[in-house]
Amino acid sequence: MATKRAAKPASRPRKWSRRVTRESDALDLTPRVFTWRDPKRIARSLQRSADRSRRRKAKPYQSAMSMLNFYINRGGRQLPAERRRILARTKTELRKLHEKKLRGTQKSHAK
Repeated sequence: MATKRAAKPASRPRKWSRRVTRESDALDLTPRVFTWRDPKRIARSLQRSADRSRRRKAKPYQSAMSMLNFYINRGGRQLPAERRRILARTKTELRKLHEKKLRGTQKSHAK
């Protein structure tokens, strides 16, 4: 005869990913940056945060892109389609910012 186990009391699920976004050890993000509707503004803010951070382990571009991907993946299927499109465009804008920055440094080295 099988014994019954006592039911566990319902507990709140842990929101570790929310904490990572809010208290990242790599970047000090502008509050609610991922809720903005302008991909260029989001990309500039992520890049600025990554450039200013002294605690990141990777290069600024990689840190910014990683945080963006983390947020997109964390949202999963619950992320509305419009928000997903905005964040996908943000990736493109972040790449453009990075390429523009690289071109600027290449010109200064060529002189």
